[in-house]
Amino acid sequence: MKNKIRSSRGALKRFKVTGTGKLVAYGANHSHHLEKKSSRRKKKLNGLHVISKTELKNIFGVAPYLKK
Repeated sequence: MKNKIRSSRGALKRFKVTGTGKLVAYGANHSHHLEKKSSRRKKKLNGLHVISKTELKNIFGVAPYLKK
């Protein structure tokens, strides 16, 4: 019997699959040095971002059971 592939625990905490099958994650640049950034920019950085299709292969490589 073959062994199962282990999913990266860090990847499982960072990425989520939506109901439609898209992959989302929180973006960078919204944790510190916020006094320099405009309110509009901070609002755009806050929240989940859809991951591009070019990155999906890399992410599913480290977290193969992330798919729905």
